[in-house]
Amino acid sequence: MKQLLILSGKGGTGKTTIASAFIKLSKAKAYADCDVDAPNLHLITKQSSQPRKTDYYGLPKAEIDTYLCIECGQCRQNCRFDAISADEKYKVDPFACEGCGVCELVCPVGAVALKPAVAGELMLYADKEEVFSTAQLKMGSGTSGMLVTEVKKQMKSATDGVEFAIIDGSPGIGCPVIASLSGVDMVLIVAEPSISGISDMKRIINTAAKFGVKTVVCINKFDTNIQNTEKIERFCIDHEINLVGRIPFDSDAVKAINNGQTIVDIDCTSGAAVKAVYNKTMELLFEKGGGLRS
Repeated sequence: MKQLLILSGKGGTGKTTIASAFIKLSKAKAYADCDVDAPNLHLITKQSSQPRKTDYYGLPKAEIDTYLCIECGQCRQNCRFDAISADEKYKVDPFACEGCGVCELVCPVGAVALKPAVAGELMLYADKEEVFSTAQLKMGSGTSGMLVTEVKKQMKSATDGVEFAIIDGSPGIGCPVIASLSGVDMVLIVAEPSISGISDMKRIINTAAKFGVKTVVCINKFDTNIQNTEKIERFCIDHEINLVGRIPFDSDAVKAINNGQTIVDIDCTSGAAVKAVYNKTMELLFEKGGGLRS
């Protein structure tokens, strides 16, 4: 299975807008939303089935048995995260607890134990036509990279003989992005022509390079700053990175997304431009021996 990962160095570049258009154009049988902190691909890609939901367990959390607790204060004194309070009875704040286990170790009466804790929820939409894997990280959980890995595993395990999959990644260069990069065949970076957009584009390009993943770039809302667009193009030329196209700012695209549509569902300038970006990206992804085309 060829996997195309769509990333951006920062939020708001239009990454998910382009990912949803690619899914529509390719008639993808398998795709995933790996932005587990704020997944929203499902808002644009309408699903015909109800999701299969599975609790995801991350790091364990400490719990105090108040019946056994003698309130000696050892757990509270040794907790470096200040996760234990003693207002009435000794209690662990699950949002502050990092599951290190020190409190369990120092408790003289065995009143503290590490218990499995739900860190998020995996969701799988699957029918005869397509498979869509996504997840929602629980507030305060710090295992986003591990949850992304589970999202990708879930997608692959639910598909058989599928040629191509699209993965909508998360912004930035943190753990979710690192987990998303593992095992993919190509990264499409969606850049915007702003000072922060250029800086963050360079960071994500450097991150992808460390994984040896082939990288291509498209510029979204290119006409909002032609000078910065030209800087991105020069950077790509200087670093031998394929530039697969420009997409203009388009108020019709905003209307389409707000109506739960992709930009290729309507007749608009951004939709026409993204089709050219899609065709060029597919050529580069399947250049050895052919493959999926529009």
